[in-house]
Amino acid sequence: MNDRIYNVLFLCTGNSARSILAESILNLPAIGHGRFRAYSAGSHPAGAINPYTLTLLQHVGADTGHLRSKSWDEFSGTNAVRFDFIFTVCDKAAGEVCPVWPGQPVTAHWGIEDPAAVQGADEDKRKAFATAYNQLHRRIALFTSLPLDKLHGMSLQSELNDIGKLAERGE
Repeated sequence: MNDRIYNVLFLCTGNSARSILAESILNLPAIGHGRFRAYSAGSHPAGAINPYTLTLLQHVGADTGHLRSKSWDEFSGTNAVRFDFIFTVCDKAAGEVCPVWPGQPVTAHWGIEDPAAVQGADEDKRKAFATAYNQLHRRIALFTSLPLDKLHGMSLQSELNDIGKLAERGE
């Protein structure tokens, strides 16, 4: 049994919805099983977490007290956390020039539509956030079920890329 704890960073542009949801999901004991420590950040942080994000996370029992919208610059210095995995969860962040991450983490793009961009009634917004949460939950559950101590190099990269393509196959 591998007792290693993997550090995972979820990136988005605003760090107010998708990346915060992903961080919280992976940090749930029933999902991460103490094997993962998740963080999130944005290339251009909004400065506040979307209220629909907080409401949804509180509804599922996630700890939200420590969450905040923050820049990826916090994680790019020499004394920063060394990440094993970095996932972009929005298309804008995937296309941006990222900082150089120490330790050569494995990266993949898991694009999720932005629930914060949904216009309309509260019910439409809540549904968009629930959809994003469910898509991220499924991908993260698949990720945590991978035999990480046995997968390396191209096979690991291929598995992570395939998880990111779930929506294209009718997730």
